[in-house]
Amino acid sequence: MSDFHHIPVLRDEVLAALAPADGEVFVDCTLGGGGHTESLLQAADCRVIGLDRDPTALAAASARLAPFGDRFTPVRTPFSRLGSVVAELGLAGIDGVLADLGVSSPQLDTPERGFSFRLQGPIDMRMDPDQELSALDIVNTFREEEIAALVLRYGEERRARRVARAITAGRPFSDTVALAEVVAKAVGTPKGGSRIHPATRTFQALRIVVNDELGELEHLLPAAVEVLSPGGRLAIISFHSLEDRRVKQFLYRESGRTGPRDGYGDPPTPPRLAPPPQSVTAAEDDPNPRARSARLRSAVKL
Repeated sequence: MSDFHHIPVLRDEVLAALAPADGEVFVDCTLGGGGHTESLLQAADCRVIGLDRDPTALAAASARLAPFGDRFTPVRTPFSRLGSVVAELGLAGIDGVLADLGVSSPQLDTPERGFSFRLQGPIDMRMDPDQELSALDIVNTFREEEIAALVLRYGEERRARRVARAITAGRPFSDTVALAEVVAKAVGTPKGGSRIHPATRTFQALRIVVNDELGELEHLLPAAVEVLSPGGRLAIISFHSLEDRRVKQFLYRESGRTGPRDGYGDPPTPPRLAPPPQSVTAAEDDPNPRARSARLRSAVKL
């Protein structure tokens, strides 16, 4: 199994957005290897609750963060349960919530997890290895029209029908490389080439569906605002337009920048968030290759 120790995406930008101070309590909703949590714990004498549904990530992060003692609390759970976790821990309010969305580098780099089309392994893609649905179930049992719909919706793949037809004609599949080759052939290479692999969008779609990533995000955002104390900070890192669009729309709506207006031009209910600052992207020389597509959006609860 790959080591979960890795460089946290947009580390300095996250610290600036969350501004940790002594005595504060934070929730890292996507603990992963513990890089962001470690940065928070080093920056101030604060406490961090780390959530992750991947037991391997939890074990690795717990070992990494052991020197911080009871200032770190690991919890195995999907981040959609944020509100329940905060209540179960008896916390009245949280000072900051962080979510680094998508798959982690160690998960991508471990062939046995089946996330990567570049590494041969089982077609799995489950962040929680105990859940029933895997990507293998989708490619080998879903109907052609179902596969086409999810590849179009969650992968934004224009050749979704062609991809679905190729998958159903070529099954049963057992490994990621064979699947990627079939998808790549169906998608083809555009004139002038492309900077992304032809199977990228299809694999993204399968991963999103397997882990209900967008459903999890839509549960997380309102829960995060609920658990934040006044003045609490929210920071969300997204990696593709499907995630970022939802985060942006939510922050704009909760800050009153968009949504219905009354006869005076004001929102019918008081905004819960201050107007969010402009989103932040990684510098060109960022050492983490994952950061190239990362976008950080943040806000403060009123």
